[in-house]
Amino acid sequence: MALDIVSETRSFGGTQSVFKHSSNTCGCEMTFAAYLPPQAEEGPVPVLWYLSGLTCTHENAMTKGGFQEHAAKHGLAVIFPDTSPRGDSVSDDEAYDLGQGAGFYVNATRDPWRRNYRMYDYIVSELRSVVMDSLPLQDRHGITGHSMGGHGAITLAIRNKDLFQSLSAFSPIAHPTQSDWGRKQLSAYLGDDESAWSDHDSTLLLEEHGWKGELLVDQGADDQFLELLKPEALAEMMAKRRQPGQVRMQKGYDHSYFFVNSFAGDHVAWHADRLN
Repeated sequence: MALDIVSETRSFGGTQSVFKHSSNTCGCEMTFAAYLPPQAEEGPVPVLWYLSGLTCTHENAMTKGGFQEHAAKHGLAVIFPDTSPRGDSVSDDEAYDLGQGAGFYVNATRDPWRRNYRMYDYIVSELRSVVMDSLPLQDRHGITGHSMGGHGAITLAIRNKDLFQSLSAFSPIAHPTQSDWGRKQLSAYLGDDESAWSDHDSTLLLEEHGWKGELLVDQGADDQFLELLKPEALAEMMAKRRQPGQVRMQKGYDHSYFFVNSFAGDHVAWHADRLN
């Protein structure tokens, strides 16, 4: 699949690029960013996927997350996908938390969303193939994300344990079937049958399947969206299932990219230890 280079910038000895390509899965043009560390000039490197949250594009974490310095230190590539299909022909909603910018990393089954909103397949299949075919990457993958992207990281990894070797999340929407950040979107994209929602709920997936390795979750203790995120549900399920890992409540931190940037180094090192 042909990639068009939108931009290319030197960063910490590596290269931060933005690409566009035509997506058969989403039926539109998609944009993503990719950071290649200096080690990629010598040969393929492991890759960390970063899934962004509501209202974000590929650009937010690329410019505000502070991942490049840490990725260069540890020799990891970082892929920043978009959060939804986009374009004049793609269905949208006036609300910020549905439609463009709010794909929720599911394959929609209801109109008008099902024609384009197939972000689950886009991430785990199409974009994965695109970057593996086009960039100097090892077939060793970690995944992380923030908020809606944290939800996406955990659900995609648990459902595709053969594709991902490491997992972490920043402030994930941890129990969307029991939250207004989840029930609204899952009913719109998947319908009113709640039995179809459980495959997209981190807490329920962890209960049923567990995760093959350790799980790192960082959550701001002063996050203004704690009632919507429900980190306690995930923490309680980890304890109940004796899932190895940590849920760290970080005193004084909110839901912003200042929080993500503050702990990006910890997460990149976490993945590097498991991928290298």
